[in-house]
Amino acid sequence: MARTYRCIGLLFSVFAAALLAGCAGGPASSPEKIQRALAMSEDTETPAYILGITDVVSVSVWRNSDLSASVPIRPDGMISVPLVGDVRAAGRTPEALADSIEDRLSAYIREPQVSIVVTSMDSHEFTDRVRITGAVRSPQSIPHRDGMTALDILLSAGGATEFAALNDAMLYREMDDEMVAIPVKLADILNKGDIKTNYTMRPGDILAIPERNF
Repeated sequence: MARTYRCIGLLFSVFAAALLAGCAGGPASSPEKIQRALAMSEDTETPAYILGITDVVSVSVWRNSDLSASVPIRPDGMISVPLVGDVRAAGRTPEALADSIEDRLSAYIREPQVSIVVTSMDSHEFTDRVRITGAVRSPQSIPHRDGMTALDILLSAGGATEFAALNDAMLYREMDDEMVAIPVKLADILNKGDIKTNYTMRPGDILAIPERNF
């Protein structure tokens, strides 16, 4: 079932990227929305990781190795922990999950100390990606990296084709359940060294490059 969910997510991502590529070159969002969306890139605070279905966590109980286990988060959002049984994991931070297990274990052992290590982050496989579509040599969906810019993702796609309208590129960013269209002047970045629109990418961003109208 988890594999089915991932396939559906991949198909939806590809469809959305293709749709946005067709819209590239369309109208940009309002200046106010663009400024708000760009301000999201300047937020350097890393949000707490929220556990999700298909993630795998390693549960370690200090001085009780027989209670430690590496377990996947099931489709119902639960994990099975020795002695205490099922514990809800999805939707919690690793720290909150550790606190919950400690509370349950305290009925059996004295002052339990639990640590949680996320060993697989499958639930974020698609939400933590950035994508580039349109007139590029190799459209890409790649994991987001801190500091990644619009130019970085263009280069990762092998550069633009000879038909690309580089100064008509659009960066699409979700904000408040709305997709904000932000103009990116890739030709100016590449040919003039003007990096004003070489924006920092965020997870979920899509950079779409249209072809020139002949």
